[in-house]
Amino acid sequence: QVQLVESGGGLVQTGGSLRLSCAASGRTFRSYAMGWFRQAPGKEREFVAAISWGIGRAYYADSVKGRFTISRDNAKNTVYLQMNSLKPEDTAAYYCAAAAEFQRLAYSASVDYWGQGTQVTVSS
Repeated sequence: QVQLVESGGGLVQTGGSLRLSCAASGRTFRSYAMGWFRQAPGKEREFVAAISWGIGRAYYADSVKGRFTISRDNAKNTVYLQMNSLKPEDTAAYYCAAAAEFQRLAYSASVDYWGQGTQVTVSS
């Protein structure tokens, strides 16, 4: 069992930066691939970024590539999402996700565990 708690959301102007954190509980954190999804009002939850449990292989949605960076600290049971050059279209609730297999983070339906979400609002 893995429990996920996000933090770090807030209001920022266009071009600004935020860093989201996701603290995980459970002894098996290191064996899970971790990721971030987001959901804007009236839209489906979409994949943002993922990182594998071993060598830390990262994968990004095209919409955030070059602006967002995902990382993990297994010693702290924490995964991060550094978001730079934020745009109004990045406004959404951001959710931390965990899956036993890296490829399962490609789709929200196959995620094993979710956090409660943290709101990111980018003003124009």
